[in-house]
Amino acid sequence: MDPRLLAPIPTDGALVSPEEKLAAAQTHTPNLGMTAPTPEGKGPPSLAEMAHQQYVRATHHVSLEPWVVEHLSHPMRTTIASVPVRMDDGQVKVFTGYRCQYSNALGPTKGGIRYHQDVTLDEVIALAAWMNWKCAIAGLPYGGGKGGVVVDPTRLSIGELERITRRYTVEMINVFGPESDIPAPDVNTTSEMMGWIYDTYSMIKGGAAAGVVTGKPLALGGSLGRTESTGRGVVETIEAAVKHKGKRMQDMTACVQGFGKVGYYSARFLAERGAKVVGVSDVSAQLYNKNGIDVEDLFAFARKNKGLIKGYGKAQEISDILTSECDILVPAALENQITSRNAANVRASIVGEGANGPTTVKADEILHKNGVFVIPDVVANSGGVVVSYFEWVQNQQHYPWTEKEVNDRLGVIMERSFRNTVKIAESKSVDMRTAAYVLALERCGEAVKARGLFP
Repeated sequence: MDPRLLAPIPTDGALVSPEEKLAAAQTHTPNLGMTAPTPEGKGPPSLAEMAHQQYVRATHHVSLEPWVVEHLSHPMRTTIASVPVRMDDGQVKVFTGYRCQYSNALGPTKGGIRYHQDVTLDEVIALAAWMNWKCAIAGLPYGGGKGGVVVDPTRLSIGELERITRRYTVEMINVFGPESDIPAPDVNTTSEMMGWIYDTYSMIKGGAAAGVVTGKPLALGGSLGRTESTGRGVVETIEAAVKHKGKRMQDMTACVQGFGKVGYYSARFLAERGAKVVGVSDVSAQLYNKNGIDVEDLFAFARKNKGLIKGYGKAQEISDILTSECDILVPAALENQITSRNAANVRASIVGEGANGPTTVKADEILHKNGVFVIPDVVANSGGVVVSYFEWVQNQQHYPWTEKEVNDRLGVIMERSFRNTVKIAESKSVDMRTAAYVLALERCGEAVKARGLFP
C-alpha cells in the first residue's frame, strides 16, 4: 500500500495519553491521503494539491469533532489493479487501473471512469474527494468515487477498448455494485463502454443489475437528459446567480472556455435563456464577437471541421478568452486555468465552473477580493451526478421518467444547492467555494458521527 494513504497523526513513537492525541488531532493538518501541497508560485498545483488546500480552508469554519475531520481527510478505500489485455496483434499488454471510494458515509460511492495516459492515483483520489463533496452538497445519498485506467485510448481499436473495459470491470467486480460503488462515463469513456460494464457485471454476478453503472445507452436503462445534464446544471446555477445579483440573463454577455460536451451545452443553454454568447474556445482556437456568436451555427461548423472551431469566419481569434470582456465566464475545459497570474485580469462578474478545478486557491482569493462571484465546480457542475442519480433511481424502481421530469427535478436540486451555499457564504462571510465545502463537510460529518466508529 502507498504509505501516503495512511498519513497518521504524527507522534514521536512514544505512548501518548488520550488528551495528547486529541490535542494532536486538533492541530494536525489533514492531507486527504495525497502528496503535500507545493506553493503555487512554483507552478500550478496538481488536482491533489488543490483538493487538499480547499479541504483545509473549510475545516477552519466547521465545528466538527477533530476525529471526524481526520476521518474525512482520508479516502476510505483505493484499489489498484493490473489490467492484462490481449491486443489486436496478439501481444498481451498490462495496463494499470485505479478506483477510489472516498467515503460511503452518505451512501454507495459514485463517480466516473476516465481513460488517459496521465491518470495517477493522486488524481483519482482528488476527483473522488470532489465527487464526495458534490454529492453531499446536492443532497444525494451517495459518497464520492472515481476510477481510471492509464491508457491512451486514441491509439486503441474499438475491440481493444472493449477488452480493456471488460477486464477492468472484472478486476473491480468486488468493488462495483448498485449498493456499493456505481461508475459512470468521464474523460474518454462513453455510454457504450458503460454498456460493456453493465453486461460484464451481469454476466459474472448473474441476473440484471442495471443500477451498477449510469450513463448507459437508453436501451439498457439509461436516462433521458443525461448527455446534456452537466451543461444544463451549470446554466441553472448561473441563472440563479444572476437573479441573486438582481440582474437579468437578457442583459448579460458570456464567454465559454471549452466546446466539448459541457462547454457546448453550457453555451447553448445560456443562449436559450437570453444571454449573448460573445466568446467560445476549444483546443484549436479562441473566438470572440462582441455582437454575439450563433452557438448552433458554430457547432454545425465544428462538426464539419473535425470537431474544431478554428477557421470559423463569423468571429475573430483572440489570445485569451478568460480575460475577455463579458459578464459571465464559464471555464469548461481543463484544471488550473484561472491562477494567481491571470485572476486579477478576469473581467467577468460571475464565473460558473463547468470543469473540475479550473480555479486555484490563490486565484479564488484574488477573485473574491475583486468582487467576482464564483460558483464553484462542486456546485456548478454537479448536474451530471444528479442525473446519474436519477438514472440509478429509475433503474432501481424499474420505471423510466420523461425528459421533462428529469430536467425539472435537476433544476430544483441545482437551485437548492446554490441557495444553500449562498446562505453559508453570507452568514460566515466566506467565498462561495469555502461555503460549499462547509456545507459538504457538515453533512458528511453529521453522517460519520451518526454512524459511529467500528469497532
